[in-house]
Amino acid sequence: DHPVTLPKEMDRARSFIHLLYRQAALTMSYSDYALAQAAIDNAAHHIDAWEELYILKAALNFKFHQLSAVKDSLQKITGLSDSIQVKTLKADLALQEGRYGEAHSGYEGVIEKNRTWDNLARLAHVKSKMGDGSGASTMYVEAQAQITAKDMRSFSWLELQRGLLDFHSGRHEEALAHYERANKAYSGYWLVEAHMAEAFGALRKFDKAVALYEKLITRMAKPELQQALGDLYLFMGKPNQAKPWHEKALTAYLTSAQRGEVHYLHHLARYYADAQEEGPEAVKWARMDLQLRKNFSTHDAMAWALYRNRQFVEAINEMSAALSSGIRDAHLFFHAAMIYLAAGRVEESKQFLQQATDVNPHFTAFHAHH
Repeated sequence: DHPVTLPKEMDRARSFIHLLYRQAALTMSYSDYALAQAAIDNAAHHIDAWEELYILKAALNFKFHQLSAVKDSLQKITGLSDSIQVKTLKADLALQEGRYGEAHSGYEGVIEKNRTWDNLARLAHVKSKMGDGSGASTMYVEAQAQITAKDMRSFSWLELQRGLLDFHSGRHEEALAHYERANKAYSGYWLVEAHMAEAFGALRKFDKAVALYEKLITRMAKPELQQALGDLYLFMGKPNQAKPWHEKALTAYLTSAQRGEVHYLHHLARYYADAQEEGPEAVKWARMDLQLRKNFSTHDAMAWALYRNRQFVEAINEMSAALSSGIRDAHLFFHAAMIYLAAGRVEESKQFLQQATDVNPHFTAFHAHH
């Protein structure tokens, strides 16, 4: 369905494929993903270094949550099975599948042999999720020190991660400062601007938040941005202004799912649970996502969907699975508090609410679903 003609020279072909991969990773567009996939599959029949291409294919599928395809590619790689790239992908896969200890040790093993900025950032991400904000921050700073002036996109991405570390701890002003530095380093990066808009919303600078979301949506009509703007209007107490943005986002999510794409299953579960509070639909999409990958986030989404569907006993079972991960996240703890309260377990609910506050004293501020 996506024919791609490759340049004849091998080096040019490799460069061309890597450019397609980078474009798909940057835009997170399924059409760009399909083009990159087609180019890789085509090249694998003509280039001797096909295992190198399967590593790239696994990395591409990982970004779009196609975990079974990642496993399939990794199983075909034998000659490069001990390479840093393959070991990193296996640790990435462990993280997505909720095997956090395995992911942590996998990244540590990779860093022992290859202490590069991207591997440091991976381990920093795990540390941040497990509540080691100080350790994560130190690693992000070390990672940034390795970036040269020629690679400001990577510097910008790391600055974004440092901002997220602050944002999820309730330090919204500090987060915005990181985002603004990221935007100066690599202007026009939609992901940075989306988080800037979210920070403006959390700081109740609503005019700035709305204007930035609208600017982004005009440039690239991503449904997650449309939902974020709708969610912001709901947070502002303006449901009539939220409705058209939510409807546009839902249409795009459902169209994507009908094509067999899985990238927006998580968004659908969250949308029906929070924007619409429709329990049965939330459960339907959360279950589909959970079948693909079992981690704290998908268990949390399933628990929250069951809560919206008033299935409190089942919700507690799913929430127990999410909490057993050891992840420290304010919204995870808040969901636990609400679920346990609905089930009549008041004291446990209070404890979870306190944990949410400990992680992020401002967790009730606006935040977008990512």
